[in-house]
Amino acid sequence: MKKIYSLMFAGALLLSTTGCDIDILNPNESTNSTFWKTPDDLKAGVNGCYSNLYKESGWMRWLSFRYDLTSDEGWSSSPWIELGDWTRFVYNNYNFYEGNNGHWENFYRGIFRCNQVITAADKIEMDAAEKTKTVAQAYFLRGMWFMQVNLLWDKGAIILQPEDANFVPKDASEQEMWAQIESDFKKAIEGLPEVWQGDDKGRVTKGAAKAFLAKAYMQQHKYQEAKDQLKWLIDREGTIYGLMKNRQDNFTDLNENNEEGVFEIQFADLNKGGTGNSADMAFGFQRTQFFAPSGIGWGDGKARRWLVDEFLKEKRIDGKNDTRLYNSILYKGFSKDFPEEPTKYYYFDNADWNSGWGNDVEDCYIKKYNTSYYRDREDYFARNNYRVIRYADVLLNYAECIAETGGSITEAAKYVDKVRQRAGLSKLADSKWKDCLSSKDAFMKRLQIERTLELCFEGWRWADLKRWGLLDTQAGIDKLKSRDRDFNNFVLGKHRRLPIPQYEIDNSNGQLTQNPKY
Repeated sequence: MKKIYSLMFAGALLLSTTGCDIDILNPNESTNSTFWKTPDDLKAGVNGCYSNLYKESGWMRWLSFRYDLTSDEGWSSSPWIELGDWTRFVYNNYNFYEGNNGHWENFYRGIFRCNQVITAADKIEMDAAEKTKTVAQAYFLRGMWFMQVNLLWDKGAIILQPEDANFVPKDASEQEMWAQIESDFKKAIEGLPEVWQGDDKGRVTKGAAKAFLAKAYMQQHKYQEAKDQLKWLIDREGTIYGLMKNRQDNFTDLNENNEEGVFEIQFADLNKGGTGNSADMAFGFQRTQFFAPSGIGWGDGKARRWLVDEFLKEKRIDGKNDTRLYNSILYKGFSKDFPEEPTKYYYFDNADWNSGWGNDVEDCYIKKYNTSYYRDREDYFARNNYRVIRYADVLLNYAECIAETGGSITEAAKYVDKVRQRAGLSKLADSKWKDCLSSKDAFMKRLQIERTLELCFEGWRWADLKRWGLLDTQAGIDKLKSRDRDFNNFVLGKHRRLPIPQYEIDNSNGQLTQNPKY
């Protein structure tokens, strides 16, 4: 399996600054003003943009705490009280790095690096097609980082130049942010190829940009625009995209960058250094250590029991339980529900349930991405790619767009059925949920469940809750409380967004304002 890590090392070293030119003590060292000269410089620069994916505050580690554990899918049992509190909507220290500042810094570091590439491109002579393709990757990654800012804070700062340390960012509203995100993804779409070959496989593609743009539209309830983007991917089912026969291939180091992976972060354990910008920076997926049960990992993140119960409500056509549950959640008594599946888990030969894993029925561990797929014990630097967007997600989004644009519910169900049938379930029309086809509202209620059963712990549940308005009404919060007691701390009008890091407010000379009720 070929990956692009070797290309990332140079980029990581090149773009080591996080937001500004620094005082150069060595006159031979490159600066922003002296480095950007050749086509190779521009390509190294975009590799530096990718290297920002390998930071602890992104999908490597802490972003899973934010998206998976703050939603109603999971919760934190971390002994680190402040870390756990930030998944429970208890925000006392607005400068808490792992829960707030780190995300903001990481996203804007990524934006800074992309700005370097985009602005430098104009002064570099090179093949026009190659330049377009290179810069398009920077537009995609910048749009992706801006999107994370908007999903977490509902506002931000729009910075489109590689500003120096004296730059003071200004407030940009949620809608201004969405407009910029749309613009970046559209520019990316214009220049990205449909597929990459060889060592470049794993870079962002036109389909990835369209899938992200569709998600941006959906968060704004622009469902027709989203549908138009998703249709491009749907039309390429069987040629570029599709569902893997073995769904579990999406969560191991086997068969990566397959037809279901619309955008994957290329993780590896080949380098186990730190997470800075040195040549030994890590490229591993660190969530595994934090979410694995005690005695294996640290058990900082757990699943909510309601998900287990939801999975068990419906049998497969063959009368057995949905194996997506077996592959997603470890819970007391799982071996009775899956007698045909192995009970070995990591180095435990009979891991039905260990005494140290808790006696409360609510004690459930997140198993997705934490499986012992190539060695008996995982560590900080797991090598399996993180699938940010899968084709299954595209199918379910497309079904939602059909329903929300007044289309046929029967037609929308076809795309949900593709995902269900891959899991061994019957079509919706033949299932115990067949009444969901009677109206748009009924269908959407069922689709919300179908999405979390297929996509739980993949980082999109928080965006889904926001899009469906469940964070905006007391009725919605009451529903979430029944599933996740952490929502007892949720304050309407406040906790759908994070507080802006206080140091950013303090250093902005009044240009950045704090979010409401903070």
